[in-house]
Amino acid sequence: MGKFKFPSAYTVLVAIIVFVAALTYIVPAGQYDRVMNDALGKEVPVAGTYQVVESTPQGFFDVVMAPIAGFFDPITYEAGAIDVALFVLIIGGFLGVVTKTGAIDAGIAQVTKAMEGREKWMIPILMGLFAAGGTSYGMAEETLPFYMLLIPVVIAAGYDALTGVAIVMLGAGMGVLGSTINPFATVIASDAAGISFADGMPLRFVILALSYLIGVVYVMRYAEKVRKDPKASMVADQKESNEEFFLKNTAEVLEFTAGRKLILAMFTVTFGIMIWGVSKGGWWMAEMSALFLVASIVIGLAGRLSEEELTGTFIDGARDLLGVAFVIAIARGIVVIMNAGNITDTILFWCEHAVTGLSEVVFINVMYWIQVVLSFFIPSTSGLAVLSMPVMAPLADFANVGRDLVVTAYQSASGVVNLITPTSGVVMGGLAIGRVSYAKWVKFVMPLVVIMTVFLMAVLSIATMI
Repeated sequence: MGKFKFPSAYTVLVAIIVFVAALTYIVPAGQYDRVMNDALGKEVPVAGTYQVVESTPQGFFDVVMAPIAGFFDPITYEAGAIDVALFVLIIGGFLGVVTKTGAIDAGIAQVTKAMEGREKWMIPILMGLFAAGGTSYGMAEETLPFYMLLIPVVIAAGYDALTGVAIVMLGAGMGVLGSTINPFATVIASDAAGISFADGMPLRFVILALSYLIGVVYVMRYAEKVRKDPKASMVADQKESNEEFFLKNTAEVLEFTAGRKLILAMFTVTFGIMIWGVSKGGWWMAEMSALFLVASIVIGLAGRLSEEELTGTFIDGARDLLGVAFVIAIARGIVVIMNAGNITDTILFWCEHAVTGLSEVVFINVMYWIQVVLSFFIPSTSGLAVLSMPVMAPLADFANVGRDLVVTAYQSASGVVNLITPTSGVVMGGLAIGRVSYAKWVKFVMPLVVIMTVFLMAVLSIATMI
């Protein structure tokens, strides 16, 4: 009997789409009344207005169309995941051009040499940078370019691809679950809850600091185990293929010339501009895509690539991440089915009744688990905030719990779930780039998820008593 092989990300996501479509035949359809929130620029549900509506079960054709609608609404042509998918493809082309110049490989050799004997300190430093991005502006899709940049460095330092994925995903993830000024989580949720995002800030800083430390210790322990014994790696069976894939040109030690230094400087500046654009300039996917497209051309010219080399390399790089783009769109298709079947608001209505009449400690913990469930189906932090906070936050008044604590419970739960949920294009996309199967990621990260869940429930419980 052959060894069981866990299905690919595509199969897992399609199976979830089918499951959610089946739920539309079982779960009653319903909707809340919605009003426009000018501050958010979106319509938000009004608590107490839920009503049953005509059922709209999703059939075979809807399931087939879901991944397509994940890219864009085929009726209104409003963007779904098409902007994120296009961003990923352009990032692939950008990285392909930079790699072609030899600058990354020459830089990796220099970094490896400089960090010799001190490789483990890359982990807390890099995770700290990603956590800062997560807590300040909800760094998520923006992490996708960094996998191809960091994994080669990590492998060259004696670790494995899973360590590289963990540095990026857990670093940013710990920052997001400990969001302080994140406009896509804390600010939107606080506004929807009718409070200032500064309310509850001290507790969120505590969560951020302790979550970061827990994450760093967890990753460093695994990384050191792999460095001492490569067979202990959860991706040990891919060691040779990963080294060949991520370290394509490192067999030949490339000279770190002035030209390659300039290209790496331009490479770094590009990411700096991206971070500024997102945090200060109001940029999102379209602007970031344009940035990396222009940077690809500038770096290609600086690397003295011919027109044929530049365009061919860009297309080849985009092709390498085509599968990632499909994963992101299919994941978005799950939400499409839920909304089209009118079961999203019904699930929210059930949650509203589940927390009525509970004590403070029980209330906040039930609220946390409700947000865990909702986060699985709605991986978008801003989408979940707009959907759930207008209904859930007022319930805190009856339980004698501060609304800021409800916001903290929401962002903590969402942050933990988005470390592991297969409905998140960021998770599945990062794993696809890192060539780590979802099954292996679950095996690696599940103990940390349990630790973080216990930690967060304890912190939330203590906060209700203070």
